[in-house]
Amino acid sequence: MKILNTQDASFAKEFAHILSRADMDIENVTPIVKSIIDEIKSEGDAALFRHIAKFDNWEPKSSEDLKIAPELMQRAYENLDEKLRAALHLAYDRIKAYHEKQLPKSWIDFENNGTILGQKVTPVEKAGLYIPGGKAAYPSSLLMNAIPAIVAGVEDIIVTTPTPDNEPNELLLAACHLCGIEKVYKVGGASAIAALAYGTQTIEKVDVITGPGNIFVATAKKLVYGEVNIDMIAGPSEIGIIADESADPRYIAIDLLSQAEHDEMASSILVTTSQELAQKVDKEVEQFLQELKRKDIASKSIHERGAIIVAECMSEAVDIMNKIAPEHLEIMTANPFELLPKIKHAGAIFLGENTPEPIGDYIAGPNHTLPTGGTARFYSPLSVENFLKKSSIINFSCQAMQNIGEAAAILAHTEGLEAHAKSIEIRLKK
Repeated sequence: MKILNTQDASFAKEFAHILSRADMDIENVTPIVKSIIDEIKSEGDAALFRHIAKFDNWEPKSSEDLKIAPELMQRAYENLDEKLRAALHLAYDRIKAYHEKQLPKSWIDFENNGTILGQKVTPVEKAGLYIPGGKAAYPSSLLMNAIPAIVAGVEDIIVTTPTPDNEPNELLLAACHLCGIEKVYKVGGASAIAALAYGTQTIEKVDVITGPGNIFVATAKKLVYGEVNIDMIAGPSEIGIIADESADPRYIAIDLLSQAEHDEMASSILVTTSQELAQKVDKEVEQFLQELKRKDIASKSIHERGAIIVAECMSEAVDIMNKIAPEHLEIMTANPFELLPKIKHAGAIFLGENTPEPIGDYIAGPNHTLPTGGTARFYSPLSVENFLKKSSIINFSCQAMQNIGEAAAILAHTEGLEAHAKSIEIRLKK
C-alpha cells in the first residue's frame, strides 16, 4: 500500500486524489442511461425484454417470465442449511429491533388561543428495492432495504434483481420469503430503475427506490429523482480506519481488505499516528492478500485506491478522516469513545478492536446502506424515514385568527401578494 506522511511535500496532491474518489464518471454514462430510461418509458415491457436479452443473456417471452413465483422463494427458504437459516433470522430480528427505534411519531400540540398544530407521519404506498445480482448476490442487502420499509408500514414492496442466464440467487429468494415479499422481478441495471420509476405493463410504478448498484444504477437513480424519491447516489464501497500504536496490525489489515475485496474501485484508508504500525499493516496486507479467493479484485483496489496516512498527532488524524468522510469508519485506539465526539462525517462508526466493519454488514442491526464518496457530509444511512413522509397539521379557531392573523396579513402585503392578505383580512372582520 502507499504510505503517505502528512509532512511530505507531495501529501497535499496525494490527499486531493483521495478526496476525488467519488468521481464516478456519471457524465460519461448519462447518455446511455437516459436512452435506456426513454425506451422503458415509451415501450414498457417490450424494452425490458430487449434489455434483459442484451445484458443478462436470456430472452423473456412474456410478462410472466419476469416474475419469480412466491412458491420458489418459499422452497429456497425451506432448502436452507439450518445454521444459515438461523443466521438469517438472527440478522432479521436485530435489524428490525434497531429500525423500530427510528420510527418518528405523529403529534398534535394544542395552544391556549385555540390553535392546533401537528405532524402526521405516513408511509409511502409503494417501495421499490434494487438488489444487485449476478456474480455476487447480497441477501444482506435485501434485509437492510426491506426491513426498514416493513417497519415503516409500506404495504407494497417490489424487488428487482438481475438474473444472468435466468438463474436467480437462491439465498436472495430465501431472504425475500423471510421478509414476506411476494413481488420479485428478474430485471437489473438502469432498466430496473426506470421500470420502478415509471412503471411498465408488468412492474408497478413506486414512490421511492432504494438499494445499491453499479454506476449505471446510480446514474439512473439520479435521473429519475423527482419522479420518485431515492435513498442516495452511492458509489463503490470504502472504509477508513483511525488507529494509534495500541492497535493490532492484523486486525487493521484484514479490515482494510474486507472492503477491497468488494470492488476494484473500493477505497481502504488507514490514518495512524504510528509509523511503525503503518509498516506492520502494509506487511500484513500483503500476507493476507495471498489467502483471498478474490485476490485479484482486492489487490487492484488496495494498491490503486488504498492508502496509509501517517499523521503528526491524533487531532490531525481525526481532521483528515473528517475530510475523507468515509462510508465506514473504524476507530482502533486505546480509548475509541474519546474520539467519538470529534467525528463529524461518517456513514457508520465502529468503535474498538472487536467491532470490525463486517459485523455491521450482517448482524449488528444498523443499516449497511451508507453514503459513500464523501457524501456522509450530508447524507445519512438508509433508515425507516426513507419510507415515510410527513404532513403538517394546522387548525385555527376564530379567536386564534383574531390574535395573530393581522401579522400574517402585514407580511403578505409586504411581499406584494394581495390575495394572500385579503384571504386573512376577510376573516378578521368576522
